[in-house]
Amino acid sequence: MFRWIFLSILALAVFAPPAFALEAKTRLLKPWNLPPPQEDYAPVNGLPDGIVTYGDGYIASAWLEGPTKRYDHGVLGDAIEARTVAAQMKDGRILKHHLDSESVFEDRMVRIVDVDGDGKDELMVVRSYLESGSAVAILAPGRGELVIVAENEPIHLPYRWLNPVGVGDFDGDGETEIAIVETPHIGGILRLLRKKVRTIKKVTYAWGFSNHAHGSRNIGLSLVEDLDGDGIPEIILPDDLRRAIRVVTFAGGTFKELLNIPLPEPITQDFILSDDGKLIVPLKEGQAMEITFTP
Repeated sequence: MFRWIFLSILALAVFAPPAFALEAKTRLLKPWNLPPPQEDYAPVNGLPDGIVTYGDGYIASAWLEGPTKRYDHGVLGDAIEARTVAAQMKDGRILKHHLDSESVFEDRMVRIVDVDGDGKDELMVVRSYLESGSAVAILAPGRGELVIVAENEPIHLPYRWLNPVGVGDFDGDGETEIAIVETPHIGGILRLLRKKVRTIKKVTYAWGFSNHAHGSRNIGLSLVEDLDGDGIPEIILPDDLRRAIRVVTFAGGTFKELLNIPLPEPITQDFILSDDGKLIVPLKEGQAMEITFTP
């Protein structure tokens, strides 16, 4: 009996996947000039600062349109939000979804993502209710229009916003999760959500994050990347003061911080991933931090 247990433990030690130790090298770039944005802005009747996103599947592109001032939060720099999500299909058709007067799309872009791992793209956008705050809305092409196919419960307070991080199998269980930062300006919570039929359920969470500065148009202060080569993507985003970079994982269903990299100034702009895989983090005063990750 004891011999069998010993051999079992030995087999696990030999055949278990290796433990990866992630490291980071940093270099302060000063002075540093922010490169011009490579963004395509929405067409006529689009959101003034809206960005067109592009896909490789049957959804060719998507954007926000129908500017409205019915929600005066101003979290993205003005009080103009969108009433409509529009998308152009690969066959040239343009499909839309219009909201009623009780909510807006409080976002700058529509993300083209596969949120349930079925190989078909959906559209993900932040929907904010005038009386109950923000939620994640998932849309898909229907008969002649875009249809909201899933949505999580809103935050339950007006003027409470969330900012998506990305989509991936963050815990390694074979199912796709949606990562968001809820209330990034007041004690930001990193949450994992999962689409289930017509709803989006909370999976797990961790405290102490922010991927947006109130009033800023920059919503890309985050990165999803498999840095340590274990096949499960890590989440890279600022701490709640935007004075450090936190690299975290939910592998195996357990939250763990792998790295915490202090910064000399708060993060002000979207993350930039260089052609050679380095993360560029823009800071105040014409500086940037270059981070090279090595497993």
